[in-house]
Amino acid sequence: MSRTSNAGRRRIPVVAILSAALLAFVAICAIAQEIIAPNALEQDIYLGVVGGGVEGHLFGTDQLGRDILQLSLAGARSALVGPLVVAAGSMLIGFFLGTYAGYRGGVVDMLAGRYADLLLALPAVLLAIVVAGLVGRSYWVTVAVLIVLFSPSDVRLVRGAVIEQAPRPYIESARVLGIRPSRIMFRHIAPNIVPIVVANLLLNVAFALVALSSLSYLGLGVPPGAPDWGRQLADGRQLLGDNPLAAVVPGVLIILTATAVNLLGDWLSDLLDRRVVAR
Repeated sequence: MSRTSNAGRRRIPVVAILSAALLAFVAICAIAQEIIAPNALEQDIYLGVVGGGVEGHLFGTDQLGRDILQLSLAGARSALVGPLVVAAGSMLIGFFLGTYAGYRGGVVDMLAGRYADLLLALPAVLLAIVVAGLVGRSYWVTVAVLIVLFSPSDVRLVRGAVIEQAPRPYIESARVLGIRPSRIMFRHIAPNIVPIVVANLLLNVAFALVALSSLSYLGLGVPPGAPDWGRQLADGRQLLGDNPLAAVVPGVLIILTATAVNLLGDWLSDLLDRRVVAR
């Protein structure tokens, strides 16, 4: 029995290491884009579309003669920065509003619940398309819209975790000792809901990556010609006969990156949960 359990525990770090290695590579590409892919936007319209391995291009080129490999490496910046900002922004709203609503209750809890119900009833991607179309097809406008649309689930999650912690003996003891409510919320309860917060934060990164890529695919977010996996996927539709790698490479990168974020989030959540229980 112990051998099976130890073997199961050994598998998790391997998955986590592979996921972390992939995400580290994506992060390096995002940070050092100018060094790793300096010619990502360099066009060669005389060359046009060529297949993989032709003319020194490992994955071929697109309709403008741009190298697919360099374009994909450069697209790591928009694939990483935007989703991180969306996940962090929505979790900040969810953490503070959910913690206060869950612990204090009353009118704040009622308003937080209505806020979450209203936004969860709306189709997120469709609303993002409408708002981005009205305000402007800007990448950061789309990011701001997604922060608001992602926050209701974080509010509900954090609120539920706080309500579950509030009746426990250590919280009752803190109340009897006269500790301020703000200190109880953010010094005593908050550390015990960290596993849930981390897991949902990383889950939101994966969801935001897919959402932003979908909006870029539809022509919203990044401007035409910018290095972005969703935009590459849209442009690659027209090249499936000449160079299918123009669509396959960014599509595979979206899937692998989103999967790696989810797997790493699961492992971190389990690790932090064990530490909280041990404490």
